[in-house]
Amino acid sequence: MSGDLTALVDAELAASPPAEVTQLAEVLAVPGRDATWLYYGSTLRTGDLSGILDFYCLTHRPIRNGLRGLIEAFLWPEVSYHEVDVNGVIYRAKVATLSLDRFRRAAEGRTLDTTIWARFVQPAQRIWSADPASAAATTQACVAAVVTAARFAATLGPDRGTASDYWTALFRRTYAAEFRVESAGRADTVVGPALDRYAAVLPLAWRQGGVVFELSGPEFRVQRHQLPGWTLVSMAGKPLNIARLAKAAFTFEGAARYAAWKIQRHTGIEIPVTPFAERYPLLAAPGAWWRLRRRQAEARRER
Repeated sequence: MSGDLTALVDAELAASPPAEVTQLAEVLAVPGRDATWLYYGSTLRTGDLSGILDFYCLTHRPIRNGLRGLIEAFLWPEVSYHEVDVNGVIYRAKVATLSLDRFRRAAEGRTLDTTIWARFVQPAQRIWSADPASAAATTQACVAAVVTAARFAATLGPDRGTASDYWTALFRRTYAAEFRVESAGRADTVVGPALDRYAAVLPLAWRQGGVVFELSGPEFRVQRHQLPGWTLVSMAGKPLNIARLAKAAFTFEGAARYAAWKIQRHTGIEIPVTPFAERYPLLAAPGAWWRLRRRQAEARRER
């Protein structure tokens, strides 16, 4: 049965994305360093490419040496924002970069972090791979993410319930554990549109993960022994994500352009990105905030 899960995940990863997504990744990929590029997130679910396209870039080796590399070892991934012209249209991408080895360890649940397995239990697409071995290793890591997430779903879900009950419980708790803008209710929008897929995945992942369960009609009943604990993982969630946000304030490549785009998208107000803001986004932030508030006040007066 584990082969069925691997086949299901590999088929999802091998699905053909929009050509623009592939072209964008091919522009950004670094041959010789990168192992695989994965496309995931809300734009994959909706097909709306006007927003931010989310990628994970998995590399063969750590990105940096020295102090920056040491920080990255504990507060991965490195995050960057890019605007790429594809056939005359600007597409925007947020790229999280970390080594394939760290990705695999997190997917297997060997850290207190939820961010990898909670994201890659969801459908993703393998956009670019350096070679067949990298592609195969990425598939196995994503399978591990599904198994880890399913085991936590058994921990957090009801004693008896449908597949939707278990997955919704999982996503609500992981959203609540992480320091995220979205509310825990966002979990319903993750499971609902692909309920048949999650229902098919759950028993396969439980069997591979050693979860003992019974199935009666649409309902599962789980035996709660040898399941992963949630307390430490839950307690670590917000501190880890706050630490990552603090790190990103100094290391997020393209942060000024990313913030300017978000402001324009949500307020309609364009904030110019100067070379100074591009290089020192934290120092430029107060001035950008002041310009935004001034233009909002001017817009109110004009009304």
